[in-house]
Amino acid sequence: MNVTVARVFPFLLVVLGTFLWIGYAITDLTGGGRKSSAAVDISPEGGEAIYWGKGRCFTCHSVGGEGSAVRGPNHGQFGEKFPLSMGARAEERAKERSEKEGAAFTAVDYVVESMASPGAYVVNGYKNEMAVVYAPPISLNLTEIKAVVAYLMSLGGDLDMEAIDSGPSEITQKFYAKISAAAAAGGGDPGLGAVVYEDNCSECHTLNSEGGEVGPDLTDISAKGLKFISTAILEPAKSMTKGFETYVVVDKEGRQTVGLKSRDEAGEVDITKANGDVVTIAKADIKEIKIDDTKSVMPDDLSEAMTVKDYQDILSFLMLQKSKPKQ
Repeated sequence: MNVTVARVFPFLLVVLGTFLWIGYAITDLTGGGRKSSAAVDISPEGGEAIYWGKGRCFTCHSVGGEGSAVRGPNHGQFGEKFPLSMGARAEERAKERSEKEGAAFTAVDYVVESMASPGAYVVNGYKNEMAVVYAPPISLNLTEIKAVVAYLMSLGGDLDMEAIDSGPSEITQKFYAKISAAAAAGGGDPGLGAVVYEDNCSECHTLNSEGGEVGPDLTDISAKGLKFISTAILEPAKSMTKGFETYVVVDKEGRQTVGLKSRDEAGEVDITKANGDVVTIAKADIKEIKIDDTKSVMPDDLSEAMTVKDYQDILSFLMLQKSKPKQ
């Protein structure tokens, strides 16, 4: 057996070495990566380090004659196809986005949107396949994304650090909120989370005055924080909202009804079950009624019905739910 191991081990080393060489070769062919420090400041220099380092932007993009990746648009000035560098190009794209969306986009808004919602504007001749840079495996945080925005705007554009960082427009603020929520949720996509919510939650919960009333209103759920929302999904009985306790009613014939006490009047109570059905029970027929703090009307196997990606997506979606300010 030792002889066999002695023969196989060198072969495995050769195979491993070959894979490593291929990995380095691909990196070199697409422009090569650069080493970057762990901490990055919000500046063109910081963004450049991310672009050619952790962000792996160079695997799909080049900047002028630097790099050779062609899967995505060149971010520099390069031939007839790209007469303007990214910063100046963003000014033109912002005009297109303003016309289509009916909102005044700035160049910074466009660049931020290209990373927060890359499918919103796809450059002609390219596919909608850009990676979600704030999700695994890249997982850029908001500071790093702002730095990349600064770098791209410095390429032939008017660099406005206030618009990027300290005083972003309303449009950019919404994109930053989306990125922050997604990052906090492990890289979830709020857009996909909206679909998960519609499929699993909307029949029982209200959101912006729409939906069911079996469960609590989720319009301002983000105020309770990520931990509360996560617990409410994974272990709903542990995060019971006042007024939505689970009641167990046993009538004199031994029949048991479990649900929310949605009405309590002099002669009868209404119990709303998990499926939305309302059962009216006369108080004279009730043998026992009590709160069961170990159960929730919300399905306790919901997490089993969702994939990990679904869970991350709906977390990021719910983290964006805030009440609209009163006019």
